[in-house]
Amino acid sequence: MGLLVEVGASRVVVVGVSKGAEGALHLSVVDDRVDGVVALSPSSVSWANVGAGLDGQLTPARSSWSWCGEPLPFVPYDPGWVDPDPPVSYRALYESSLVAFADRVAEASIPVERAQAKIVAVAGGDDQMWPSLLFAQHLEARRAGVGFELIVGKDAGHRITFPGETAAPDRAAVYAYGGSQAADEALGAVAWRAALRLAHLD
Repeated sequence: MGLLVEVGASRVVVVGVSKGAEGALHLSVVDDRVDGVVALSPSSVSWANVGAGLDGQLTPARSSWSWCGEPLPFVPYDPGWVDPDPPVSYRALYESSLVAFADRVAEASIPVERAQAKIVAVAGGDDQMWPSLLFAQHLEARRAGVGFELIVGKDAGHRITFPGETAAPDRAAVYAYGGSQAADEALGAVAWRAALRLAHLD
C-alpha cells in the first residue's frame, strides 16, 4: 500500500504505489505533518472497494477510504464491464467507469490542492492496469503545477521499480501491466532521485 519515511524526526515523506498512492495522496490532504508524497502509478480519484469489504461482501460498492469513520466519495466500477481473457488489462474498466459515473468524478477527486505537501507523481505511458498518466495529469492540473512534479516514462507500465528493489513476482500470465522491465526500471531510477530530493537526502 505505501511506505512512510521519516527523516531526522522532522520530515515525513509518504511513498505509495497504485492503490497505495491513492491512500498516500488522501493522507497528505488530511494531515499537514506529511511534507511530501511520491505517488507511483497514482489515481486522481477515490475508487470503490477492490475485493470484499469487512463484511465479506463484494456488493454493494463502498468507498475504499474513510476519514473519522465517514466514507469518502468514490467512483464505482462500470457494471457493464466484463473481464476479458487473461492476461487482463483493467485500464478499459477504469476508463469506462469514469464515463459511466461521470457525475461522481468531481466529488470523488482527491483534493490535492488542499495538501501542504510537495507531490511527485510518477506514471508510465503504457500503464495497462489503469490510466495513471491521465490521473497524474489531473492531479497536476488541480495543483496548477505548484509544489508538484510529474515524471513520465512513455514506455513504462504499471510496475515502476526503484533501484535495488526486488521485482514483484511475475504474474504476466494473469495481468497485463504494460511496459517492460527495462522501461519500468529506467522510470524508477528517475523517480528514486526525485524521492531523495523530496526527502532532502540528495
